[in-house]
This record gives sequence, C-alpha cells and structure tokens, in this order.
Amino acid sequence: MGLRGGPQMQMVPPLTKMVKRLIIANVFCWIFLQIILESYVLSGQPITSLFGLVPELVVGRFFIWQPFTYMFLHSASDVGHIVFNLLLLWFMGADLEIRWGSKFFLIYYLVCGVGAAVLYTFVVLIYSLITGSVQPLLMPVVGASGALFGILLAYGIVFGERMVYFFFIFPMKAKVFVAIIGCIEVVMLLLSGIGGSRVANLAHLGGIASGFLFLTFYTKWQQRKRGGGSSKKGRAKLKLVVDNDSPKYWN
Repeated sequence: MGLRGGPQMQMVPPLTKMVKRLIIANVFCWIFLQIILESYVLSGQPITSLFGLVPELVVGRFFIWQPFTYMFLHSASDVGHIVFNLLLLWFMGADLEIRWGSKFFLIYYLVCGVGAAVLYTFVVLIYSLITGSVQPLLMPVVGASGALFGILLAYGIVFGERMVYFFFIFPMKAKVFVAIIGCIEVVMLLLSGIGGSRVANLAHLGGIASGFLFLTFYTKWQQRKRGGGSSKKGRAKLKLVVDNDSPKYWN
C-alpha cells in the first residue's frame, strides 16, 4: 500500500463508511445525551462527569471507560466545537480510510483518542503531584480532537505532498501544515500551562504522540512479520516514512 498521495490540490473527499458512522455517533451523543438529556432533563452535568475524561475519577475511582467515552462528547455550549471536529474528521479522515481500509482506520482513530487520554491523565497526575494543584485532576475533558490530531499526523505522513489551504487561504503542503499546527499546540501549551486554558492542548499533543508511536511500532511489527524483506503486493497495510456551564476543557 503506497504511502504518499500526489501533489494535487485537496478536493472534498467522499463521505466514507467509517467516517460516516463516527460522525453519526458523535452527533447522536451530542444532541440526545448532552443537549436534550443532560441540559433539559437532568440537573447538573452527570453525563459529562460520568463519561467525560476526569483524571481524578480515572485514577482514584477506576472509571476506566472514560478514556474511550470522552471522545464522543463535545461542548454543549459551543456548536463550533463539534462542527470543526467533524469537518476535520471528514476532510482528512475519509482519505485515510480510503487508503487504509475502514478497519485499520477505526483502530488507528480509537488508539489515538484513548492514547491521548492516557497521556493526558498521566501528565496531569504528575503535574498535580509536583505542584500540589488538584484543579486539572477534577476538570472534565471532552472532544474528539485527541483522535483527530492523530488523524492530522497520519494525513501529513500519507499525503505529505498534497496541497491544503491554511486558514482556507494560504496553500501549502500537508506535511508543512501539520508541522505548523503541531508547533502552535506546543506554543499554546507553554503559554497557558496545564490547566490554564479552556482548550486541552495537552490532549492534542497526546493524540499526535499516540499516532506517531502507533504507526512506528506497527511499521516495525509489519517489517518483522515479513522477515525484514521487501513487502509483497497486497500484504502491507502501512509503510511509515519518516465555560462554567460546560466542561472546563474541550479538545
């Protein structure tokens, strides 16, 4: 399976099977669980607290499902949050699904989302132990961006020479675009610190790190499986070339 797409200008991709299912799942959770049930039927934020990512609950009370479920929730007060995330899932995820196949794409998506949550929880726990600040441990994180930043990384690898528009204005190669986004996330994290911003930049970086680690080890495993020889046609799956009314943090 080839890695790089051509240098053509990116067009709107088709809505592929797995991307469509992920979009439906996210919209369902946002409308029915958060907007209707949590906002209008239940008092407080029981769904966000139970299914969002709250590091203190994951570590202290073993809410081990949260690193998975948090990526299907979004800010109930900011429609732009879910809209931007799902557009990114469509525009970049669909091309990857076409290249990789639905099964591998879903595995990669979930690995990046869960990996981002695990890394976020670990770093926040260490930060709280060192500084004595417990606030980051108690604040829920919701959103699919941990998984989507992993998708962004993969897109920059697979379609690195493809042209995309930065801010929908400036054309540049996808690999440059991804590098710029990654640098922006690092700068934002350094400026705001852990727990100092409404956006969980640390989770974004966790998604990038999870995606890179997964692709690296998957590639090595595939090479070892093939005995280090050249890939046979059809066998290689991947070749890596190298708000008070809503959750405090969303990503």
